[in-house]
Amino acid sequence: MLKNAIATLPTNGYLNLEIPKGIDLIEEINKMRKEKNAIILAHYYQTGDIQDIADFLGDSLQLARAAEKTNADMIVFCGVHFMAETAKILNPSKKVILPDLLAGCSLADSCSGQDIRKMKDKYPNAIVASYINCDSGVKAESDIIVTSSNAGHIINSLPKEQQIIFAPDKNLGRYINQTTGRDMILWDGACIVHEAFSLERIARQMLDHPKAKLIAHPEAQKPVLQVANYIGSTANLLDYVVKDDNQEYIVATEEGILHEMRKRAPDKTLIPALTIDDTCNCSECHFMKMNTMEKLYLCMKYELPEILMDEEIRVKALKPINKMLEMSQAIK
Repeated sequence: MLKNAIATLPTNGYLNLEIPKGIDLIEEINKMRKEKNAIILAHYYQTGDIQDIADFLGDSLQLARAAEKTNADMIVFCGVHFMAETAKILNPSKKVILPDLLAGCSLADSCSGQDIRKMKDKYPNAIVASYINCDSGVKAESDIIVTSSNAGHIINSLPKEQQIIFAPDKNLGRYINQTTGRDMILWDGACIVHEAFSLERIARQMLDHPKAKLIAHPEAQKPVLQVANYIGSTANLLDYVVKDDNQEYIVATEEGILHEMRKRAPDKTLIPALTIDDTCNCSECHFMKMNTMEKLYLCMKYELPEILMDEEIRVKALKPINKMLEMSQAIK
């Protein structure tokens, strides 16, 4: 049965095996974590139960740092594929597994290494700064990687006269251009989750909640960012809600972050920003939610699906990631 399941992994993306009835998933996952010397890394956009069981919870920059520093033999990455790839790039000797191999990213899918090579041919004097939300092929063609937490800091540190290609998120790139005074060449990609916010529906929310502050991720479109009270990365938004004196917030990013916000700021009112789809009251990443506790249990038990990659690409991708980590040391 296991052999057949492994054979269908490229199609299914996960081990579709029966779990014994009455099993305590949390207890079994905790047991395997100790026995296998495994660390569970989870992004803020995962489901609440996965966030709660994780050894480390964070955004892209925080998770990259955690992956770099871990002494675990096995990294269980509860996020999307490009994040698990980053962990493997940083830890070639460790086993990196992902509960569902098909947990992808619309933004990462919008750009390839070949696309970046063509851009470099067109702009031979430009360096490539790529958002970490890209696959290993794009990272391998990049000069430096950035996250939404450190992008402004890194771009500001580069010579003003340096021409820069920024990929793959045009909204984040546009925001960085605005805040740094740059004129980066932007790849035409976007996150479908953050592009789904409706300015019209958010405006109605603001009227219904006049004391609420609108906080937004810089991957959102410009009209939403223009009316936001605060713009920041996932981790920055979380810190802002915890430390700010206001009591109500309309949150324009993936709804998974509200789980940790409510834990850290239980006295505050958190309202998911509305999307253009009037049948949905929140913006949810389908890919992030593909990982489940059942899939987490199975992938830890059988240590599959495993993230594997070409060594030449891994070595090339490691250089811009290491450069990012070095330049980001001063950032919380």
